[in-house]
Amino acid sequence: MITHADFSKFMTDKLELPNGHSNLLLHSCCAPCSGDIMLRLIESDIKYTIFFYNPNIHPKEEYILRKKENQEFAKKHNIPFIDSDYDVRNWFQGVKGLEYEPERGKRCTNCFDMRFIKTAKYAFHNNFSLISSTLGISRWKDMNQINQSGVQAASQFPGIDYWTFNWRKNKGSENMIKISKKENFYMQEYCGCVYSLRDTNAWRKKNNRSEITIGLKYYSESNKDSSYSE
Repeated sequence: MITHADFSKFMTDKLELPNGHSNLLLHSCCAPCSGDIMLRLIESDIKYTIFFYNPNIHPKEEYILRKKENQEFAKKHNIPFIDSDYDVRNWFQGVKGLEYEPERGKRCTNCFDMRFIKTAKYAFHNNFSLISSTLGISRWKDMNQINQSGVQAASQFPGIDYWTFNWRKNKGSENMIKISKKENFYMQEYCGCVYSLRDTNAWRKKNNRSEITIGLKYYSESNKDSSYSE
């Protein structure tokens, strides 16, 4: 388990919420992507709540693994955690016709739009004025694509802004891995959706590698693999 002293070694400048906002609703995709961000917000004395809404994650066994780990990390640090619906039917409807889009393509945009609109709607009805997401810390994601979806979602609700902070700054991506190893977080090997799982396994088969086994790999201090991370 990471301690305050451990994290102080990673921490650089304190964060400040933009434009006078005082409370953040943070959409979270998983514990590995959230760990560094959550601790930086705590060290910066920023009030925030985790919003977990990720109906894209497949299969349900993988979804439960990611959600439970994120819940436990939030609970350990006394951070409120909102567990939203796992409405997979709506997700499949939202990406219908885009099943063979590449990673970072139109399907991903629709997926971000869906999750961020839900986040912004919850913020609007529950006295939050600022939202953001941990998705942007992953080097596998297009940060501009994420921010555009976030800003567009927030614009649909009066008084809601999206914080386009670059979570990769100040070694954010590097510290994400360090914290994941100290916490022995579950190591995700694909983005999360059924199509990402399909394409990742197809690539593995082509390169004579074994298919992904759900729930098998975890970060450790001795493991040099930095994983996919949603």
